[in-house]
Amino acid sequence: MTEALNELGTALAANRSDAVIGTEVTSVGELVVQVSPAALPDFIDYIKTERTTRFSSLVDITAIDFPSREKRFGVVYHFLSMYTNQRIRIKASIREDEVVPSITSIHPSADWFEREVFDMYGIMFSGHPDLRRILTDYGFRGYPLRKDFPTTGYTEVRYDEVEKRVVYEPVSLVQEYRQFDFMSPWEGAEYILPGDEKKEEAAK
Repeated sequence: MTEALNELGTALAANRSDAVIGTEVTSVGELVVQVSPAALPDFIDYIKTERTTRFSSLVDITAIDFPSREKRFGVVYHFLSMYTNQRIRIKASIREDEVVPSITSIHPSADWFEREVFDMYGIMFSGHPDLRRILTDYGFRGYPLRKDFPTTGYTEVRYDEVEKRVVYEPVSLVQEYRQFDFMSPWEGAEYILPGDEKKEEAAK
């Protein structure tokens, strides 16, 4: 599988040198192709219709935030070819003020994916038929999945079972949540587990 993906990456880089910046195969058996943002729609249409690839299933669109980079965001597309049983991940690096071309004309299912990326990261998609927020509340300010988004000081909305209505209240994260200890007992954390006191008594 890895050899086939390497061959596919080499072929894509050779045939679409106008769009492909670089390729690599991950340890989990996925081909990653770095593509220039402006060439995204044309390249995605190519891998969808090309007989040797046929990546016709759009699995997901998401983004990654790198605040310290000049090109702050990485827009990530996941595709599956049910004909060749292969997966491909397409990445495009963009600046904070850069607009990404929409691929809704190629994959209609990208509609809600692009709206979600816009809602969570603030990335704009040109040519999108209805680019509105999809997950946050009306009038919400900010983009929750950006690394600089504060976890307190905002208002959240939820349905209250007691009052039987939607309520608005300030976001409040408890200290235990923000300072969560990711260590497990198997990694040497000094936890007192149930039954430890019996072991100490037996040692005496």
